[in-house]
Amino acid sequence: MLLRLHFYAGVFIGPFILLAAVTGLLYAAIPQIDNAVYRHELKVDRVGEQRLPLAEQLRSVRAEHPEGTVESIRPPSAADETTHVTLAVDDVPPDYARTVFVDPYTAEVRGALTTYGQWMPLRAWFDELHRNLHLGAVGRNYSELAASWLWVISLAGLVLWYLHRRDTKKLRRLAAPDRDKKGRRRTLSWHGAIGVWIVVALLGLSVTGVTWSRYGGESVNLLQEKLNTTAPSVDTSLIESGDPSERHHHGGGDGGGGVLYGADTALRTAGAAGLTGPMRMYPPAEHGHGWQIAEEKRVWPTRYDAISVDPDSGAVTDRVNFADWPFLAKLTNWAIDAHMGVLFGLPNQILLIITAIGLIATVVRGYQMWWQRRPTRGSAWAVGRPPLRGAMRNTNPAAVLGVGAAAVAVGCFLPLLGISLAAFVATDLVIGAVKRSRAA
Repeated sequence: MLLRLHFYAGVFIGPFILLAAVTGLLYAAIPQIDNAVYRHELKVDRVGEQRLPLAEQLRSVRAEHPEGTVESIRPPSAADETTHVTLAVDDVPPDYARTVFVDPYTAEVRGALTTYGQWMPLRAWFDELHRNLHLGAVGRNYSELAASWLWVISLAGLVLWYLHRRDTKKLRRLAAPDRDKKGRRRTLSWHGAIGVWIVVALLGLSVTGVTWSRYGGESVNLLQEKLNTTAPSVDTSLIESGDPSERHHHGGGDGGGGVLYGADTALRTAGAAGLTGPMRMYPPAEHGHGWQIAEEKRVWPTRYDAISVDPDSGAVTDRVNFADWPFLAKLTNWAIDAHMGVLFGLPNQILLIITAIGLIATVVRGYQMWWQRRPTRGSAWAVGRPPLRGAMRNTNPAAVLGVGAAAVAVGCFLPLLGISLAAFVATDLVIGAVKRSRAA
């Protein structure tokens, strides 16, 4: 039964997994190129003696880019970095924004780019290629199919390879191929051995890939809410005192009005409160709310402390430390950053690249085995036959019922996996019925 599951999933889901591996390989290799391409926007030409106030930098940005609203500000975390001012505008794709880069020493605007989160355009392009092949919501189904099935195929393959090695008295060579074999046996040994080396990474990529998938991700979010494992957020609401009309209208914040007032006060307070760069500042959404400043150090050891600051008094009105996050929320955050290749920097990228290459090799070897199993007699074109049927009939009914219940439960949690599994079963039943009809 495992063999038939591994076979059908490998044949029909293999192309999606192969696409995910190739696009993931490209994504993992792009960060250094991305930084080099946009060096003019990301770096200053000359490090000055003292940075200008954020208010002056914001006035310069808004003078050249009055469109939209300021969504966030990323102060420099190194002496040679520019300040990033992200604008929410209508003339960019959904989930994208316009980021303006300003020299913190001269207030010179060095350029504006369409960004996705903290990714520059080149990396964002490869990120979207990996997520949806630039096909929008429809394209997300490909990556969700790959993520939903990857753990199933990997675990089934690992069990099958273990049983094969045990039966052939070569259990000690579980992670080593048979170089002395030829044909399909040699291909099988490489397929299994490479899978053993990368199986842990594949399971991690599968689980984290599901967390931001379209349908499976909703199930994960619902589960996190029920278990109360979502990351806590800062409360930016302020306790009003005095006349509300007097608040946030003291001038000078953004060169044109209200909600950006107090940016420099908020930045000074963040430093005094122990927050360090890289961090991002979010202006008040409306009057009666404070600035939110959050660390976004995604490299290990991570830092995600966040505070809310009253722009008038500079007082910290609320604080959430990363140390106080629920453990599962931390684990989810770390796992996603590792999936994206940012948690451990360059070693993380190298591991992802090796895993992607290994996965590509495993999928290709799988199709090679399928081809090598094809009938070679006769003139009709043929491919490898599926493993023998009849496993269910020879299995304890209670075990069959348990497997069926587990499949239904997993299918409900991961809808695309459930739908495709039902399609495999239906296809198998139709093929079996046709063969019995022909035999009769």
